Amino acid sequence: MTTAKAIRFARTGGPEVLEYVDVEVGDPGPGEARVRNHAIGVNFIDTYFRSGLYPLDLPNGLGQEGAGVVEAVGEGVTHVKPGDRVAYAARPNGAYSQLRVMPADVLVHLPDAISFETGAAMMLQGLTVQYLLKQTHAVQPGETILFHAAAGGVGLIACQWARALGVNLIGTVGSNEKAALARQRGAAHVINYRDEDVVQRVLEITNGAKVPVVYDSVGKDMFTRSLDCLRPRGLMVSFGNSSGPVPPFALNELASRGSLYITRPTLQSYAATRAQRDAMAADLFDVVASGKVSIDIHQRFPLADAAQAHIALEGRRTTGKTILLP
Repeated sequence: MTTAKAIRFARTGGPEVLEYVDVEVGDPGPGEARVRNHAIGVNFIDTYFRSGLYPLDLPNGLGQEGAGVVEAVGEGVTHVKPGDRVAYAARPNGAYSQLRVMPADVLVHLPDAISFETGAAMMLQGLTVQYLLKQTHAVQPGETILFHAAAGGVGLIACQWARALGVNLIGTVGSNEKAALARQRGAAHVINYRDEDVVQRVLEITNGAKVPVVYDSVGKDMFTRSLDCLRPRGLMVSFGNSSGPVPPFALNELASRGSLYITRPTLQSYAATRAQRDAMAADLFDVVASGKVSIDIHQRFPLADAAQAHIALEGRRTTGKTILLP
C-alpha cells in the first residue's frame, strides 16, 4: 500500500463538502492500472456529482479526467505498460488524486508532443467537442451553428475546431471580455446574452433562416431560446446544465417550432468501447498537434484547493480550462 493525497466527499452539497485526505492505494487488479497523475482536469460535471444532481454512492472521489504515468498494471492489461504516458476522461470518479487505481481500458496513450497539463485539460472537453461536431451533428463547411457558453472550456475548443472545419459558429457569452476571447478563438459571430436578444440576433445573422443545430450546455436559462433559434427540423443538442436542469416540457413545443429534434448526449455513450475512444482521441490529438486547436488553461489550482476551483467554476468566473496540480 502507498499513501497518497486525494479529494473525497462523504455528503453532497456545496464546495465545502470536499475534503483533502490521505488515502491508501494498492496494487492494480485484473484489468486495472495504477496511474500517478501529473495534472487533473476540472469539469462542470464534477459539480453535478458533488451537489447530488448526479447520484453517487458515498463516500466517494471526484473527477473523471487526468494525465500521468502508468506505474503498474494488473493481469490481462496489454495496451499500456509501466512508464507509459497516458490520459483519460471517463468514469469512475476519482481523478482528484495524486495516485489512483483505475480501469485500464479507459487509458489512451498521450503523445510526447502533448504535455501532461494539456492532456489533462483537453480530454473530456476535447472528446466532447469531437462527438458534438463530428457525430451528434456532422457539421458541414459553410454551415452556421449556435454554440452557447462559447468562452468556456468546451466552447473555446469548439470555436477553433469549427473554424478549422469551415463552419460559421455563433457563440453566446456573458461578458464583453468573454466575447473578445471567443472571437479570438474563431467564433464567426458572438452574442452577449446579457445585453442582446439571442433569438433576434440569430435571426439577423442568418437573414431569418435560423440554424440547423444548437449546442446548449447551459440548460434551464437558455433552453427555450435555443429552441426558438432552430430552423424547422433542426436539432437541439442539450449536453449540460450549468444554469440548472431543463424543466419538463411538452413535446408539442417541438412540433410547434417545425418538427424539431432533440438529443441529450453523453461522452460515455459515444466512447463506449476502447476502439471508439481511441479513434476519437486520435482525431483530437491530431487537430491539437496541427496547431488548429490550442487548449486554453486559464486557471491552475493545487489539488488541496479543489473547493476553490469549484467556487470559481460555479460563479462563472472562469474562462477556458481549469486544472488541478497534484
